Amino acid sequence: MFAALGRLCFRHRRLVLLLWTLLLLAGFGFGSQVFDRLEPQRASPVFESVRGANLIDEHSPAGGWVTGLLDGPPVEAVRGQATAAVADLKLIPGVHQVRSAWDSERLTSTDGKAGLIVVDLVNDLSSEQTTEAVDRVAERLHAISAPGLRVLAGGRLLVNREVNQQVAEDTTRGELVSIPAALVVMVLVFGGFLAAGVPVLGALCSIAGALLTLYGFSAMGDLDPNIVPVTTVLSLGLSLDYALLYVSRYKEERRDHEVVGAIERAAATAGRAIGYSAVIVGVSLAGLFVFQSPFYHAIGAAGVSVVAVAVLASLTLTPALLGALGNRIKPQRADSDEGRFARLARAVQRRPVTTVGVVGLVLVVSALPFLGVRFGNGGADLLPESFESRQVANITRDRFPGGGAPAIQLVARSTQAELQGYLGTLRGFAQVGQARQLAPEVALAEVFPVGDGRDDRAEDAVTWLREHRPAFPMYVTGNAAGLMDFRGEMAERLPWAILVVALGSFVMLFLLTGSVLVPVKALLMNTLSLGAAFGAIVLIFQDGFLAEVLGFTPTGTLETWVPVLVFMFAFGLSMDYEVFLLARIKEFHDAGLPNDRAVAVGLQRSGKIITSAALVMVVVFGGFAAGRMLGIKEMGLALAIAIAVDATLVRCLLVPATMTLMGRWNWWAPGPLRRLHDRFGLREGKSEKDRVPVG
Repeated sequence: MFAALGRLCFRHRRLVLLLWTLLLLAGFGFGSQVFDRLEPQRASPVFESVRGANLIDEHSPAGGWVTGLLDGPPVEAVRGQATAAVADLKLIPGVHQVRSAWDSERLTSTDGKAGLIVVDLVNDLSSEQTTEAVDRVAERLHAISAPGLRVLAGGRLLVNREVNQQVAEDTTRGELVSIPAALVVMVLVFGGFLAAGVPVLGALCSIAGALLTLYGFSAMGDLDPNIVPVTTVLSLGLSLDYALLYVSRYKEERRDHEVVGAIERAAATAGRAIGYSAVIVGVSLAGLFVFQSPFYHAIGAAGVSVVAVAVLASLTLTPALLGALGNRIKPQRADSDEGRFARLARAVQRRPVTTVGVVGLVLVVSALPFLGVRFGNGGADLLPESFESRQVANITRDRFPGGGAPAIQLVARSTQAELQGYLGTLRGFAQVGQARQLAPEVALAEVFPVGDGRDDRAEDAVTWLREHRPAFPMYVTGNAAGLMDFRGEMAERLPWAILVVALGSFVMLFLLTGSVLVPVKALLMNTLSLGAAFGAIVLIFQDGFLAEVLGFTPTGTLETWVPVLVFMFAFGLSMDYEVFLLARIKEFHDAGLPNDRAVAVGLQRSGKIITSAALVMVVVFGGFAAGRMLGIKEMGLALAIAIAVDATLVRCLLVPATMTLMGRWNWWAPGPLRRLHDRFGLREGKSEKDRVPVG
């Protein structure tokens, strides 16, 4: 099937290239508009915090808000200028109400030298009306002037806008850094620009297809800003990996075949491995559907879609490009099967127990910092400190009553009087607001926990409120409640997601190898490499190690969604290298080589490709980690570390060591499963016996 597809794309290469060119133009033409359609997503409505927030949105006349910070002179010294600004702000179309430090003590800093003006917009504005209103509000706030006065604008609406802008910039920057760097790596691998250009062209087409796919998803519902760079980096990394494997095998086959024959052989071998790898990555991403939050579902759907685009580009565009270039891509020089990777394998095989013990210990120790992980849901904290909205959030937290802790919102199906009566029983809060009626039988109040919202006291307050409810129905919502619910979902659903990923990967590796033990071993080793990556990002992003070097301000937490996505993505990507390596080892084992020799030759034939592909992945993820959005930086660096560890310590050391220890048991399976593999397992139509070393 794969050989036939390669032959078909070679014969109709002009048509294939035309279709991909059209997709490229459409992707970067229409798909790039997706950045204008991004909106932060809430968790699943099964959570109390989301049901409460939805009830507020349904009945509250006010929607998002813009916050103006007036800092410098004493608050009373700028009363006139602020009062005039408040009057003007109330006249702007789309403004629902304006609150300020001159009518609320809570909006005045503890040192009396900073005050807030909070502008709530009408709830049901269109996106265009919201944009216009936010622009006019920010313009009027910045127009306030007085000697020594600094005015900053922030608030939820500006945070959302700046996040979207920074996501677009980081995505573009990541591509501009990653693609040229990947091209340099490809030139070093292939020794020429033509062969190196094939994977890069495939990557550009994959990105275009990914953007077009995301643009389609955005038409069906809100698309969280984090989805775009996450899926783009996945598409870019996979397409480069797959094309690298395909072109490398093509150059190897060109030693013995003409162009069309080499394409068929590359399709039948590398194409087959790419297809299996893509299925495993897709299965890993499908684990996200176990979660209830729309955010994870959107990532899963978009991720599976871009994997399909990447593998389609590799299996169709790559052979078409190779056919068009023809003899201009030279055959690869034959490498000795006694090269450096074979020597490394033999060195490991002489001391397999020591290798497994030392490498395993290093990976386990590297994972230990993850035991102290703390999670948070960043808003303005995700932005660099140079952004005004981030500065407003920091100053509000550090200098205002209650430490700027976000309010816990209590929305009840009751009257205002009933909710106010309940509020009178509350003790131990920094401040308890007044209840107000949103609609008949729907009342709202805000209470402020002690602390800055970053410690356990806010969550303890949420827990207490949920355990001491009034007689009428009441939802406890707000940032702290949302974080608790989101984290609770992860704790409840992640084991099931891991089970889905593990079972799917086990089945695919069994069909590839016919072994029961090799897939189990692969799952265990993937877990070790992921643990090392998780430990590293806790040290870096939570504890602040290397923060100055990497150019960010640590928040003391990790974004809640980052470990989940890193696990799903890195697990699938690590299986790429497992498939690439095992496919070659099995080729030689099936051709008659003893187990240890098959391992050494398989590592020699695939080691360069695995390490080169991993280097490309590290470059891609590193390019995105160089962005300024903290969540994307966390994910990019975690993936880069996971891939680097997997391609070196795991594939080059642990795999040959464990396969040596297991010997003939590597290929064992119970009788019924062996017969199942004989019938449905993966095989090539043509063996490599004529090229297998027998020494």
